[in-house]
Amino acid sequence: MKFLRAFGLIAGLAVLPTAVLAYADLLPGAANLGLSEPAADLPHVARQIAIGAPLRIVAFGSSSTEGIGASSPAKAYPALLEATLRKTYPELGGVTVLNRGIGGEHVDDMMRRIDRDVIQAEPQLVIWQTGSNDPLRGVSLAHFREATVGGIKRLQEAGIDVVLMEPQWCPALDATPGSDRFRDAVREIGEELGVPVIRRADLMQDWIREGKLTRKQLFASDGLHMADGGYALLAEAAAEAIAEDSGRPRVAEAVAE
Repeated sequence: MKFLRAFGLIAGLAVLPTAVLAYADLLPGAANLGLSEPAADLPHVARQIAIGAPLRIVAFGSSSTEGIGASSPAKAYPALLEATLRKTYPELGGVTVLNRGIGGEHVDDMMRRIDRDVIQAEPQLVIWQTGSNDPLRGVSLAHFREATVGGIKRLQEAGIDVVLMEPQWCPALDATPGSDRFRDAVREIGEELGVPVIRRADLMQDWIREGKLTRKQLFASDGLHMADGGYALLAEAAAEAIAEDSGRPRVAEAVAE
């Protein structure tokens, strides 16, 4: 009997790491037991990465997502993001980034098509770029906040992770009274709902400050949209945000041994 008990213990230890990896996320309080890292901000993306399954992303927004100012659709940030993620995660069963950006849209325009263009595509992640056209088109800040929060909750209820992308920094928005409040609202909504925010305005100013791009290289000729260099750096920033916010759960070394 002692031999059988010992054999059973050894067999159990042999399969423990695999079992924990497969089911740790299903156990209440697993993180408190040291079985895994804290839950990722993008759990659905993290799962696809962990099991090597295909990853589908919808880039949702207005002209910055559509790629106005880029020399071609291939130079828009969603296309560049797809290429970057395929290189970053070659073990996945494919990475697709669907471009669902339409220039000139504000939050109500996007809410009218959120089911058709986002939820019906069944992505694991949506990157929602918003808040740029709303001050330009006279949308009230209170309405913008209410509609954006409602949209995020609809996406989350559909089992989709969300990353917000704030408005760009540019002369046209700087000259629009109250535009900075929409940028701040996106940041506040992200903080309130636990949704990551790509702080594009800060990033763009940092790129110039750090000498990565000149103002002429960053902006298209209209002074509102980004040019190819800006979109390339934005794709890199989005890829970094996805990697950071979807940290892979792992078994603690003491358990694995």
